[in-house]
Amino acid sequence: MGDKDKPKTGVWPTVKPFVNGGASGMLATCVIQPIDMIKVRIQLGQGSAGQVARTMIKEEGFGSLYKGLSAGLLRQATYTTARLGSFRILTNKAIEANDGKPLPLYQKALCGLTAGAIGATVGSPADLALIRMQADATLPLAQRRNYTNAFHALGRIVTDEGVLSLWKGAGPTVVRAMALNMGMLASYDQGVEFFKDTLGCGEATTVLGASSVSGFFAAACSLPFDYVKTQIQKMQPDAEGKFPYTGSFDCAMKTLKAGGPLKFYTGFPVYCVRIAPHVMMTWIFLNQLQKLEKKVGL
Repeated sequence: MGDKDKPKTGVWPTVKPFVNGGASGMLATCVIQPIDMIKVRIQLGQGSAGQVARTMIKEEGFGSLYKGLSAGLLRQATYTTARLGSFRILTNKAIEANDGKPLPLYQKALCGLTAGAIGATVGSPADLALIRMQADATLPLAQRRNYTNAFHALGRIVTDEGVLSLWKGAGPTVVRAMALNMGMLASYDQGVEFFKDTLGCGEATTVLGASSVSGFFAAACSLPFDYVKTQIQKMQPDAEGKFPYTGSFDCAMKTLKAGGPLKFYTGFPVYCVRIAPHVMMTWIFLNQLQKLEKKVGL
C-alpha cells in the first residue's frame, strides 16, 4: 500500500493518506448505506432484514434506504479520513523505528487501535447525526426530530442540547472503533498471507477472501460496542425527564440482564455482511485512487 518511490516533501505527501482514506471510505459508503440502514432498524427491533427492507420500501419508498446518507458521508469524511490517514502515518513511523523491517502483527494491531481511537473522536459528531437520522422514522410523530440533512442535525443538536452533546456516546464509539480497527487490520493482513502465500490464490480471490475474514472479525469484535452505542445515542427521556440508561455501562448491564450475551449480537448477520463489503471496497477504491495518482504523477 505504501509508495515505493523516494519520499517527497511538501503538503501533498503529508495529506495524501488522509485524502485517499476519506475518499475511499465515502465511495464505499455510497454502496453500503442501504445495508447499514437496515442494520440500524434491526437493532431497533423492527424485525428481520427481509421484513425491514420490505416495510421500508413499501411505507417510506426506496429513498428511505438512503436516509442519512449525508451524515454517513460526513462520518467517512471525518472518521475514515482520520483513521486511515493516522494508521498510515503511524505504521510508516513504526517501520522507520524498526529499521525498515516489516512490522509484527502486534505492532500493526496497536497502530490500528490508536488510529481507531483518533478517527472515532473526530468522527463522533457525524456518527451521532447518522444514528439520529436513521432512527428518526421509528419514533412517534410527536418525538421525531425531522432533520433534513447532517448539518441541520448537527446544528439542532448544538442548539437544543449543547456543544458537548455532539460527543454523546463517544466513549463506546471510541472503544468500538478501536476494537473494529484492531480486528479489521490484523485479520486482514493475516488473511492476505493465508490466501496468497498458503493457498496460492490470485489477487482478486485474495482481496475477497481476506476482506471477508477481516470483516467477520471486525464485526465480531465491534458489534457489542456498536449495539450499546446505538442504544445510548437514540435514547429519549420519559415523561419525567429520565433517560432509560445512565451511561454505557448501565446500558450494557441492563441489556445483559434482559437478553443475555447474545442480545449484543442482534443483527449480526446483516452487520457482518455490511462490514465485509465495506472493508473490501474501501481497500479496492484506495488502490484505484493510488494507481490514478501515480498515473497522473501525484
